[in-house]
Amino acid sequence: MKRDKLTLWLPAVAAALIALGVWMGYTIFSARPKPSAQQSLHTPAASKLDYTLSLVGRHYLDPVDTDTIVERLMHELFVGLDPHSVYIPLEELQAVNEPLEGEFDGIGVVFNMATDTVVVLNTVAGGPSYKAGVLPGDRIVTVDGDTIAGRKIEQDKVIERLRGKRGTKVKVGIVRDNVEGTVEVEIVRDKIPLHSIDAAFMLRPEVGYIRLTSFARTTHREFLEAVAKLKEEGMTKLIFDLRSNSGGYLDQAIRMTNEFLPEGKLIVYTEDRAGNQQKEYSTGGGTLTDIPLVVLIDDYSASSSEILAGALQDNDRGTIVGRRSYGKGLVQSQIPLADGSAVRMTVARYYTPTGRCIQKPYDKGEEDYLLDIIHRYEKGEMFSADSIRFADSLRFVTPKGKVVYGGGGIMPDIFVPIDTLDMTPYYYAATGLNVLYRYTLEYADRHRSEINAIKSVEELNDFLDGDRRLLEDFVAYAERKGVKPEWKQIRKSEKLLRSMLRAYIARNTELQDVGYFSQIEPIDESIQKALEILSEQ
Repeated sequence: MKRDKLTLWLPAVAAALIALGVWMGYTIFSARPKPSAQQSLHTPAASKLDYTLSLVGRHYLDPVDTDTIVERLMHELFVGLDPHSVYIPLEELQAVNEPLEGEFDGIGVVFNMATDTVVVLNTVAGGPSYKAGVLPGDRIVTVDGDTIAGRKIEQDKVIERLRGKRGTKVKVGIVRDNVEGTVEVEIVRDKIPLHSIDAAFMLRPEVGYIRLTSFARTTHREFLEAVAKLKEEGMTKLIFDLRSNSGGYLDQAIRMTNEFLPEGKLIVYTEDRAGNQQKEYSTGGGTLTDIPLVVLIDDYSASSSEILAGALQDNDRGTIVGRRSYGKGLVQSQIPLADGSAVRMTVARYYTPTGRCIQKPYDKGEEDYLLDIIHRYEKGEMFSADSIRFADSLRFVTPKGKVVYGGGGIMPDIFVPIDTLDMTPYYYAATGLNVLYRYTLEYADRHRSEINAIKSVEELNDFLDGDRRLLEDFVAYAERKGVKPEWKQIRKSEKLLRSMLRAYIARNTELQDVGYFSQIEPIDESIQKALEILSEQ
């Protein structure tokens, strides 16, 4: 069961790592001269390829679309180089770039399609849907007159229908509780901000918590705003969560790291094929140079996340907690092509301050590279630090004498294994069949007025604490959906089930991810370890 769950979500995360993590070096290398399309044709191999294509186009028996052949060849050109050098076709470029640009054009709703109907969980404050009167709990059943509910349409296709260029209009048909028929709403699409900080709130009276999901163009600004807010609320210690953060812009990672280090500390350096190095140092102007700090990482923390964690670890700043990070130490530069497509090509390696290259091996091919996380799981690395072996040649020492290793990710100072003790067959059935999540959607609908009125974590806790029969109500619902009650297993998984129920309900409130992470905290072993470390400081 564990292996099945891991296999299901591995491809999605691996795709995210390639799509997001390959942005390393965009700023640093954008100023360097790029070969033009005309220059690239001067090489004998390129001339041979160009000549062969012209022969096929002019003399092949049947008409041939040489553009299609070229598109296939462009993908093949990067096979075998490294897992992060890729060709990006024009039609995919916007979607690939979007997560790191900090905005997109759309209608501004957070929705779910668990029941084959678009259920609006929240609207972006001040966004197009908010202005048009769309409410949390609304069901979007039609888009521009076409029915989208109950037709098993893929979520990506629904997103395509709702998104569009700013200034354009879309008409949606909405089904709303206590309102007969379908409500027609016209929405004018506009710029929608994408945030790289999921949550920033006070976990304890002095302890702030910030969860960062990517290093986008707006990340440093978002981070400073979050820090200022938490300081006003009394933050004197920080838990900085980089788990599952697959990376992004190198300059943002440098700016973020600079916030934690005193002046003159090496943050990172890159080295290209000619041995040219570019080093980045802290300026001493950071806002968090003295604050007690714990950084959380896991096996999907990659790229820029590893730069930040590695820089802090090598400078003996803070404590790194969690599991060994992904291991991406290659730097890419994005080069535009004449037709609007682009290539992202590895142009350098980056090194942590002690000289570590933490890129994991990829000499066995891309498939083996992407399955590395499963291999770690099979070897028991997720459950015990003793199963991890580093070669002595990869051993480095920090200024204060701490031993660190290169060659495949950042090994945390404090290892926290995956905790599966409370994951009973009942829990797997309830979550695997999506029963738990669907229950929380229906629960939110039944309590829509109370849910919409919640504005703070304190109000959220008061509301959830007031429902004494939440677990029992869920078990009855799950039984109706085919999950037979097993009370011995339910009691063993009770803490886990209660936290997950509360967390998913919280996501239906205005608090969204802040609410979610505030409820996950009691069962999050890494956060509990971080709190323990900070209390000792």
